[in-house]
Amino acid sequence: MLVDFRPHARLRSSAPVSVADSIGPVVDALSESPTDLARVRVVCDWVQYRHNFRGVVEVRPILPTDGADPAGTPPHGPVPEGVRDDDLEIAVDVRRGGETALRDATREVLRAHAEGAEAGDVVLEDWGPTRRSVIWDFNALYWSALDLWEEATGTAYEQALPGGESDARNRDAVRAVLAELFTVWDGLVDRGALPPELYVVEIGVGDGHQAQVFLDELRELDARHGRGYYRRLHYLMCDYSPHVLARARATVADHAEHVSSFVTDATSPRDVLGFLQFKVFLIYISNVYDNLPSDEVAQLGGRTYLVESRAFLPADAAAELAALVGVRTDELAGLVATLLRLGPALLAEAQPGRFPDTAAAVDFWRRTWAAVRLAERYVGLAGLDLYDLSPTVNGEALRPLLESGADLRMHVSNGAVASFTETIGLLHPYGRLVCHDLFARDVGAYRTGFRGPGKYDGSVVNWVNGPLLAHLGRRRGVDVTYTPFAHRAGTNIVTMTAQVRD
Repeated sequence: MLVDFRPHARLRSSAPVSVADSIGPVVDALSESPTDLARVRVVCDWVQYRHNFRGVVEVRPILPTDGADPAGTPPHGPVPEGVRDDDLEIAVDVRRGGETALRDATREVLRAHAEGAEAGDVVLEDWGPTRRSVIWDFNALYWSALDLWEEATGTAYEQALPGGESDARNRDAVRAVLAELFTVWDGLVDRGALPPELYVVEIGVGDGHQAQVFLDELRELDARHGRGYYRRLHYLMCDYSPHVLARARATVADHAEHVSSFVTDATSPRDVLGFLQFKVFLIYISNVYDNLPSDEVAQLGGRTYLVESRAFLPADAAAELAALVGVRTDELAGLVATLLRLGPALLAEAQPGRFPDTAAAVDFWRRTWAAVRLAERYVGLAGLDLYDLSPTVNGEALRPLLESGADLRMHVSNGAVASFTETIGLLHPYGRLVCHDLFARDVGAYRTGFRGPGKYDGSVVNWVNGPLLAHLGRRRGVDVTYTPFAHRAGTNIVTMTAQVRD
């Protein structure tokens, strides 16, 4: 048996946790089971997101071949020297473990695993890479129907962020960016090389207050500076949600002649912004990468695995939801699929007998999202070269990180990689990308803490694989640096800066 206790900092915190209390009951339950203890991993995390997709104790099968069925896996052959082959991972959330009878919970999940499924659970999808999971359909629905969600909760989505607002609108941070931007423009003016149109792009505009702060500060600085940069400015606001863009346009109405807005998929910005190749002086992104689809990969015992997931509704929650809308539990998965396809407003129109108005459909949506959980399993990868990380990046790019030391499970950040690699191609030779987000700054961060997925309001959040973006940037002639966000204490937000290498 291998035990991996990751939240080691909690052992000496102001309210320390106990390794014995976190692991002992789990090991006791395993000892009572017929499980081959020599082929089991026990992994303990501190799941800091109070709203997440995990149970307190979970079983994750470890499959030796790509796509193999747990019941039909071939007998294990000879194990190469230095390789450990495990069958099972038991995952424990230490944060909630103190509130749970861990021994009983472990017995229950082992029993359910042996029987094939938990009776009464409603499965919403087949096994597959997490970036293709239905949780991202919920995420897309949140942004496309954000106005309905906010109406139901009575709060704006930014209030779900730590501190209740995005760090991107911090005036000191904006002034620091503008000072650097004006230095670049002044240098180009002195050489007669500044183009007549100055492009700035913001991806993920929120309610528009970041754009407003940026434009207000630029106009004021330019008035003192006297070189007419504001007159030449084109500020492009890009967001997935038309509702968000409409609200942002109203916020920046005072700068309307300098602002354009585009509905944009952040994972493929060149579809809309390709005409700006090599023209953009500043690309500003905040709290976007952590909200884009991501797989996870793992190096366990010398073998490489893809984490596959399957969304489901636990039996108790499924029964409550079915009773709420008057359907059988075996009809619930189809109703959820219809919700994700139509959205709550059209769902109410299509099924008025179950949803008398849009508000009722939104309530069903919110309750369903709160209940959704993810089952996980590890599927062996035949080769990293066979894994497509993004449309333009091969899985081989992961090798330096996966083989950097001890066992590792990390995010691939597929959506962020696709966005980043496309976006840096828009930069002017003297342009830069500035991004405020949740970045894991080194691979060791994945060995010591839980990095998602979690739930922020109605959306998904994952920390972003910073070393991977830096590695991909270097391969494309772009220097990537990470620094703690300098203008608010106590935040997990990190500032990434990407700039074409001199």
